[in-house]
Amino acid sequence: MAKKLGFKSVIVLGHPEYYPRFGFEAASKWGIRAPFDVPEDAFLTIELTRNGLKNRRGTAEYPKEFDGL
Repeated sequence: MAKKLGFKSVIVLGHPEYYPRFGFEAASKWGIRAPFDVPEDAFLTIELTRNGLKNRRGTAEYPKEFDGL
C-alpha cells in the first residue's frame, strides 16, 4: 500500500527477527537514526523503490502524537 501511495521507503521500530524476513535492514546502513534510544537491530527500514533511500541520512522524525510515549 505504501508503494502504491508513492512512498519510497518505510521505517519501522520492530522485532529484529521478524521484519528482516520481508527485506527490512538496519536503518543505520543508510545513516538513519531513531530520535530516541533503541537497539540498532530493532530500528529498520526498507526501500520500496530502487535507491529509495539514496542520499537520505539523519534522524527520523515522528509526528507530535508520538511525543511522550
